[in-house]
Amino acid sequence: MILPVHHPKRGFLLFEMILALAVFSIAATGFAVALNRMAKVAALAQSELRITRILDSALDETLSLPALEEGVTNSSVGDTGIELDTTIKLLDKLENEDGQPLQEMFSINITAKWFESGTWNDRTVETWRYGRMYQP
Repeated sequence: MILPVHHPKRGFLLFEMILALAVFSIAATGFAVALNRMAKVAALAQSELRITRILDSALDETLSLPALEEGVTNSSVGDTGIELDTTIKLLDKLENEDGQPLQEMFSINITAKWFESGTWNDRTVETWRYGRMYQP
């Protein structure tokens, strides 16, 4: 007597196919979310770098002025939508380590303001400079 040989079924069951598609879709969704977040972070980093470069440039330009005068100036940076407020203020009653008065020392404060992602943002840089630095 010959016994019938049972061959295992070949192919996937419908349940296995649905399970495989579910696992793949979960992985693909996670990957898409991660890519979206990375794109947002990259855009934010690029925006921060742009603002930093603009502030550095404005600060360098103000520091290179031959003579400083107290006051506030407003300017815009091309068509970027960034507004710069530069405040130059004479520092009174400033002394060195030996107690000698430091004359003609100025505080330079530059604030960048821009509208992004539905909110107003600002960033400020500040330094000091001797008023006659570039004069003979």
